[in-house]
Amino acid sequence: MPISLSAKKSLRKSLKNNKENVLFKTKIKLAIKQFLKKPTAEGLKSVYSILDKSVKKGIFHHNKTARLKSNLSKKLKPSQVNKKETKSVKTTKPKKKAPSKSKTTKKA
Repeated sequence: MPISLSAKKSLRKSLKNNKENVLFKTKIKLAIKQFLKKPTAEGLKSVYSILDKSVKKGIFHHNKTARLKSNLSKKLKPSQVNKKETKSVKTTKPKKKAPSKSKTTKKA
């Protein structure tokens, strides 16, 4: 058992954080199980959101969430993906600069 005040506070804090982390992990597991039962694009979006929050909170490493996202996206059939969600990248040609007219030529 901790003796000093700071050690007691540290114990309280670690127990509280552990409780919150366990609750969040069960929330993630539940969301993934629901998605795997009935894979939909909306379900995938909600799982992505929860996984991103877990990285932000420091519960999961970003590589683990990337791996989970990749595996879950494979479960979704290509026909179920909304075409509105895929972003098309438009390429624009760089504008050519007009030659500057401020050039002065020296006459000899």
